[in-house]
Amino acid sequence: MQDQETTNQIDFTDVFRAPFKGRLLALDLGMKHIGVAVSDELQFTVRPVAVIERKSWKKLLKQIIAYLAEFDAVGLVLGLPLETDNSESEMSAEARRLARNFSLSVKVPVFLVDERLTSYEAKGYLTKLGLSVEEIWNRVDSEAAAIILRDFIELRNHLK
Repeated sequence: MQDQETTNQIDFTDVFRAPFKGRLLALDLGMKHIGVAVSDELQFTVRPVAVIERKSWKKLLKQIIAYLAEFDAVGLVLGLPLETDNSESEMSAEARRLARNFSLSVKVPVFLVDERLTSYEAKGYLTKLGLSVEEIWNRVDSEAAAIILRDFIELRNHLK
C-alpha cells in the first residue's frame, strides 16, 4: 500500500484541477506562523483572514478544517517557497509534505503555487498603508497568503 501511495503522486501544481467557482482558502506556511486568506465565491476578490500560530499538526489541521467549513471553501492553496533560481529548499519540502498531509485529511483539492517574495511584497504593501512595525508584523503572514491566492487565481485564469 505504501508503494502505491508514493508512485501515484498527486501533482499539487496542476492548477487546472482547481474549481472556478466557490471560495478558495490559502495558506502562507511558516515554521511559527501561518497566514490565512480567502477568496469570494466568484474568485474575483481576495482578503486576508488571520494569522494562526503553528504548534502541532493536529491543532493546525483542526484550525484549517474549521476555516474550510466556515467559508465553505472548495479548494486549499498552499504557498511553495522556491529559491530565486527555482531550486527547492527545506521549506519547499515542508510545504510539499503539508500539501500531501492536507490532501489526505481534508475533503477539498489541495494546490501548491510559487510564493517567492510574497512576504516582501506584503511588507511593502503594508508599509505603504502607513502601518506601524507592530501592525505589519501582525498582518504580514495573512497579507502574504492573500498575495499567494491572488497569484494562484491569476495563473489559473491566464492558463484557461
